[in-house]
Amino acid sequence: MTSDAPQRTVDYSRVFNQAIDRLHAEGRYRVFIDILRNKGMFPNARCFAGHNGPKPITVWCSNDYLAMGQHPKVIAAMEEALHDVGAGSGGTRNIGGNTHYHVDLEGELADLHGKEAALLFTSGYVSNEATLSTLAKVLPGCIIYSDELNHASMIAGIRNSGCEKRVFRHNDLAHLEELLAADDPAAPKLIAFESVYSMDGDIAPIHAICDLADTYNALTYLDEVHAVGMYGARGGGISERDEAAHRLTIVEGTLGKAFGVMGGYIAADRTIIDVIRSYAPGFIFTTSLSPVLVAGALASVRHLKGSSEERDGQQAAAAQLKTMFADAGLPVMDSTTHIVPLMVGDPVKAKKISDILLAEYGVYVQPINYPTVPRGTERLRFTPGPAHDEAMMRDLTRALVEIWERLELRAAA
Repeated sequence: MTSDAPQRTVDYSRVFNQAIDRLHAEGRYRVFIDILRNKGMFPNARCFAGHNGPKPITVWCSNDYLAMGQHPKVIAAMEEALHDVGAGSGGTRNIGGNTHYHVDLEGELADLHGKEAALLFTSGYVSNEATLSTLAKVLPGCIIYSDELNHASMIAGIRNSGCEKRVFRHNDLAHLEELLAADDPAAPKLIAFESVYSMDGDIAPIHAICDLADTYNALTYLDEVHAVGMYGARGGGISERDEAAHRLTIVEGTLGKAFGVMGGYIAADRTIIDVIRSYAPGFIFTTSLSPVLVAGALASVRHLKGSSEERDGQQAAAAQLKTMFADAGLPVMDSTTHIVPLMVGDPVKAKKISDILLAEYGVYVQPINYPTVPRGTERLRFTPGPAHDEAMMRDLTRALVEIWERLELRAAA
């Protein structure tokens, strides 16, 4: 039976446009800068945005922390693999996509973290989401305890697991223990946290969290994406540096930051790896990484296991830039890591500073706004690397001081 009442229709375009307009109104609409890096000359790049032809720029916000994406060994390994096996993997790991490169890289990553086995994913986001959601489903009644500053991929994995969750205040051991103690001692438990929190540049107390895990019979899941390649004698991350890797149930990492290529992974004992391999849809139904990418990551991991030159250069550059910012009166945030955050506290002003730096000074750094950081803590996030020299740092500092004065921004307290 057809109703005579007038039918209301949804104006889809209006809804979508309003969603975008809200982002513009809040000053947090994201603009992707159109650039090309110059091979072998990083952090030099070419920008194609807002002018005719490429303009030379200096990149200050890359997650390729050690410029391994430019390393001759990595490029040579990728070229060799391309000419040896072609471009793509050919399918999922189960159907034709399990190349010998994948097997070798998983062996290297397991060794890097002192674990029995490792498992590759197409990205760090996928490795977090797939692993956390699968673990909780395999453990009926599991409760996950998550640091409040955990990455969106970890939050998505926990949410998609459908399990109970407890969010503890950032790096607050007393709060974590309070939550652990309040739950059923017989319930399966997992504590999920990061080693380096990339927006503030601080570090988790890994041993103390493992102590609580031992006391309350909980598993531990450590996201090391901003630390692998960067810390430890062989680049195993903060857990290697602090001699804590053996205490962790699962270590998760990325191949797209310090290792300079693409992909994510987990390392754990063989049984846990087999469970994730066998049950995680995000692994099972995804075409595997191209062997060309895997070959590059393999070369990078092997190089950084034996070389500390890149790590030492990066740490020296970060320390120097922090000192320059502080001496110039710029509001550099406290950071014990390679991350150099500069507090702005307003999304519109953060975007304005970024725009001026790019247009007038040839400096590229992206503003970091909500939801990546809480409202009112918007910032610029600098990641100096071993190839950023003192002259670049002086030019950057002078530019920032001039912009701070021009926009009448608050200097450091």
